Amino acid sequence: MFEIFHFTIFQNALFAAILVSIACGIIGTLIMINRLFSMAGGITHGAFGGIGIAFYFSLPILLSTSIFTLVLAFIVAFLVKRYEHRSDNIIAVIWAFGMAIGIILIDLSPSYNTDLMAYLFGNILAVENQDLYLMGLIDAIVIFLMLLFYRQFEAISFDAEFAKVRGINTTFFHYLLIALMAFCICISIRLVGLILIMALLSIPSFIAENFSKKLGFIMILASFLSMIFCLSGLLLSYYFDLSSGACIIIIACFGFLINLGIKIICKR
Repeated sequence: MFEIFHFTIFQNALFAAILVSIACGIIGTLIMINRLFSMAGGITHGAFGGIGIAFYFSLPILLSTSIFTLVLAFIVAFLVKRYEHRSDNIIAVIWAFGMAIGIILIDLSPSYNTDLMAYLFGNILAVENQDLYLMGLIDAIVIFLMLLFYRQFEAISFDAEFAKVRGINTTFFHYLLIALMAFCICISIRLVGLILIMALLSIPSFIAENFSKKLGFIMILASFLSMIFCLSGLLLSYYFDLSSGACIIIIACFGFLINLGIKIICKR
């Protein structure tokens, strides 16, 4: 069964699944606790503009998308803070803007010959060594910052007002979280694509929350669950010749439904 991992492309896919799962487990948990999924969704789809820029100017995909998404994320975070009562409108506009810019630039790219579906729905088998290096770097940054500022992130996640009273710079840590969210979204593109990233960010953390209320344990369990979903989806896509991103997410959705069913039964 596991003989396929003797091939380099599958080894890269396995490493990518592990690296992305760590980032998604940690950042997805913080997104869930802080109720930022609406913002994350807008940033995710807006990131398509970075892909369009990469195609038009012949730039590295992940590097271009990361920079564009980071700038876009800061703009969204600033505007949402300033116009909180109209946050949904702002997120919708940014979402549409990024997608429109991406589509226009791709249409204008004379040498465009890349399968766009791989960036919309993912292709884990297309992961290259430079992608792994970037994923590893983002993971290292995320883990380092979580270890360094765990108490601060925990405080702003559960009670931002109390954290502010305690002298924690809540604005700084809010923007830091937004930046980490942007990078996490970018490194997930190869695995599940822009359309399906939100499921990988939300489902593992949702399931993990049922087993503990401690932020750190939820992060660890969510990362582990994400790894299981990614590996299972990868094997499913290989043996049935299906899209890897869609298979990963469908496995995660089954996990979500099983967990939800157990919760409903236990409450009776």
